[in-house]
Amino acid sequence: MVTSTQSDGITDGGLVRPLFHLAWPIVVTQLLQVAYNVADAFWLGRYSANAVGAISLAFPLIFFLIAFGGGFNVAGSTLVAQYMGADSDGSAGKVGGQTLGFVVTIGVVLSVVGHFGAGPMLSLFPSNVATATDVVPLAEQYMEIFFLGLPFMFGFLAFSALLRGYGDTRTPMRVMAITVVLNVVLDPILVFGVGSVPALGIEGQLVPEMGIEGAAVATLVARAVGGLVGVYVLFFTDTGPDVRLAHLAPDLDYIEDIVRIGVPSALEQSAGALAMVMLTVMIVTFEPAVIAAYGLGNRLISLVFLPAVGLGKATNTMVGQNLGAGKADRAERAVKLAAKVGAGVMLALAVLAALFPKPIVEVFMATGTAEATRTVEYASEYLRIRTIEFAFIGVFQVLVGAYRGAGNTKIAMALSMITLWLIRVPAVYLLAFETSLGPTGIWIGVALGHIVGAIAAAVWFTRGTWKEAVIDSDQTNSSVGSEPEADRAVAED
Repeated sequence: MVTSTQSDGITDGGLVRPLFHLAWPIVVTQLLQVAYNVADAFWLGRYSANAVGAISLAFPLIFFLIAFGGGFNVAGSTLVAQYMGADSDGSAGKVGGQTLGFVVTIGVVLSVVGHFGAGPMLSLFPSNVATATDVVPLAEQYMEIFFLGLPFMFGFLAFSALLRGYGDTRTPMRVMAITVVLNVVLDPILVFGVGSVPALGIEGQLVPEMGIEGAAVATLVARAVGGLVGVYVLFFTDTGPDVRLAHLAPDLDYIEDIVRIGVPSALEQSAGALAMVMLTVMIVTFEPAVIAAYGLGNRLISLVFLPAVGLGKATNTMVGQNLGAGKADRAERAVKLAAKVGAGVMLALAVLAALFPKPIVEVFMATGTAEATRTVEYASEYLRIRTIEFAFIGVFQVLVGAYRGAGNTKIAMALSMITLWLIRVPAVYLLAFETSLGPTGIWIGVALGHIVGAIAAAVWFTRGTWKEAVIDSDQTNSSVGSEPEADRAVAED
């Protein structure tokens, strides 16, 4: 049996074409994903500096809960990729259904935790008078609404990961585009409100001004649409792996594999999010302009990193399918190609960001007040300093994607721990608090992490111990659970 993904060249032919075809829709999808945050930052930046500071506080906590559940999608993507590489569409569909059910269940639990725990979580941050009275209450309002949409968000993320493992990165891109357009349209309407429309005989406020709560509601509605459309595509169209409603029934054998591969990834992403929380705990002791600059700078840098993220996730699929097909050498060549491209593209972006940091920042932050002007100055310095790590992040994302595609999520977790907890967090503390650098020490400390992480990832890559599939190639349709006899016969043929 020959899958459609194989005919596109993922496991056969040249490497440039399939890598590019996988990567560019991922980059666009990630760009659209970031557009949620950027849209919030854009409109809230014009609403008030305190609102920008509030989402700067809220984001690390939101990301912490999202990261834990989202880590299991790595397992689903890896298993689907390797089963497809081994010509086992039946097992790919079954593991897809199991992953979706498992991840959405986690989303429901974390939604409750996040909604009712927003206040207590924010109370963990030390605060000065300004953040306590002006920023923290706004962050709590945003989080309480945002977390209500977590099950839908997890459903979309699972859908996107499963199709990526299958080799289809364009369908998630299209669904994401729909939700982002919806979010972008709703954001200014709900944040600022809409006044009377005399021509239609409407007086008073057509839509009340909701401020930061309006941004959260806009995101909630858009996430719900994305999750529902994604689930529909998986179950009621021919797109992606053959997922059926019966596949939602829990199968402990499949779940065991998802947990075995997914737990290290969930811990990796959660540790990354916890590092962000720890950094925020330190940064929140500075003035509100520094807090806002940190959040704004991170959103801008997340845009710059999109090519590296896209190549990393494309590498995940390339490695997974080629290892599933027993082509370890081809998987290695794909990784090396992606790393070179990633480093080159990110270096070019580094030069651009280093030359024009302030104009880039000013696109997303009005400068009508002294507070906003200080925010722009801090954010511009942050962006310029972080350009020293751009090429390294290109290499790091690709290599970590390779380890995930191989199912070697423990190594990916270890590398993230080195990057964040061994280097970044201690460096920020030492430079920001034990020297006279102040906020500049924060920016330098953050940039050091990926430089060391990329070097460590490259050293481990040369060992070659990552080039083993996690599925049993002799029993591709029954390695993690039973499938119909007809499917087994196809695999044996």
